[in-house]
Amino acid sequence: MSRRVSVIGLGKLGASMAAGIASQGHDVVGVDINQAAVDAVNHGRAPVQETGLDDLIAANHPRLRATRSHAEAILSSDISFVIVPTPSDERGAFKLQYAAYAFREIGRALAGKPDYHTVVLTSTVLPGASRYGLLPILERSSGKRCGEGFGFCYSPEFVALGNVIRDFLSPDFLLIGEYDRRSGDHLEAHYRDIVDNGASAARMSIENAELAKISVNAYVTTKITFANMLAEICDRMPGGDVDVVSNAIGLDTRIGRKYLTGALGYGGPCFPRDNVALGFLASALGAPADLSGTIDRLNRGIAERLVSRLVGTVHPGATIAALGLAYKPRSHVVEESQAIQIVKALVDRKYRVLAFDPLAGHEANQELGGRALVLDSIEACLQDAEVVLIATPDPSFAQLTAADFTRGHTRTVRVVDFWRHLAPALQGAPGIDYIAYGRCGVTPPSEPNPLAELWEDAVAGFTEGA
Repeated sequence: MSRRVSVIGLGKLGASMAAGIASQGHDVVGVDINQAAVDAVNHGRAPVQETGLDDLIAANHPRLRATRSHAEAILSSDISFVIVPTPSDERGAFKLQYAAYAFREIGRALAGKPDYHTVVLTSTVLPGASRYGLLPILERSSGKRCGEGFGFCYSPEFVALGNVIRDFLSPDFLLIGEYDRRSGDHLEAHYRDIVDNGASAARMSIENAELAKISVNAYVTTKITFANMLAEICDRMPGGDVDVVSNAIGLDTRIGRKYLTGALGYGGPCFPRDNVALGFLASALGAPADLSGTIDRLNRGIAERLVSRLVGTVHPGATIAALGLAYKPRSHVVEESQAIQIVKALVDRKYRVLAFDPLAGHEANQELGGRALVLDSIEACLQDAEVVLIATPDPSFAQLTAADFTRGHTRTVRVVDFWRHLAPALQGAPGIDYIAYGRCGVTPPSEPNPLAELWEDAVAGFTEGA
């Protein structure tokens, strides 16, 4: 069945949603206050960078258009997805001014529309924000009552930048916070004609859905932080190997292997802020907020802890290369990037830092303000490096060989691989001191063994005279 859909906000998620819905044979009109974004969509181009978005918009151009008019979009559709920024405030909660503006304009349009219309908020908000903050704006602006003149749902997406289109069309599940059954039925019917995989729908109250959204991301940050703790332990434990441990405990169905790769901390525009927001909500309601605060503190401290260990073994003023600057591979986004934090910490300690990222070079250069030298190629980045940090598991880095690091060098190059991806190519290679973070070699008999020291006194009475 062909549907008529509007998407309010044409950022990375909104534009990808609009293109994805159009690709399923539906008529879509996008809305954005940015004329450049509107013009790009109307000319068959992506208004933002996201994997596959340019091609998808071009292929579905006849069914996808854009406008700056909320009224035009509302009158041309039966359901609207609102996906506008909800930035964090100084408390850790989410600001609503962009959503409030969109809801006011949507409400004004609904005032002149006789047909039933469902408004779906997709932006992340905290419990109570929809019912007590935004819905009253819709009702005042439209002169109608929710549940009578229009429907409302809160239905956020669970997508990862770089895979937004795939994740949107093939979700793990559909989260629907419904004002009433009619609203939920209307939204679910649309989803059934959009998603590819027949995902199950979890339908609930608006507030429970708002909590569920931030809870998913906060739980994932907890799992990542636990894996990173294992990596720090294994990096210090003689014979320790975080991958061996993670592979084993990941076989337990209560745990699972996903997000259990110990390395650098999490970053990006969602995980850090959603974890903090859950802590804010818990504290505001008088519930313990210790877990969220501890996770955030541990994650934010990873870069400093790693750099502190590194500088104890690297001479002052050394040239250090950082490969990978985005918060994850295949992304232009450097927000809350662990690699950026490491680079800043090294520059603060007066090291000369060279850096490269296949996609995020421009964004990283802006974030670093010229304090490190962001180069255009891996080769240039490695040319003078005495120490190389593999900060993201980008596929292009996996193709590197020992010769790429040692070319033209007479000295030994230290390579610290936080993701352990280059071990097969670099472990034991001449001219390379390869360090796989999260793995610790067996302590030679001539050196102190911290594990042996830990238990010597505990069994002293049983070993004497044995």
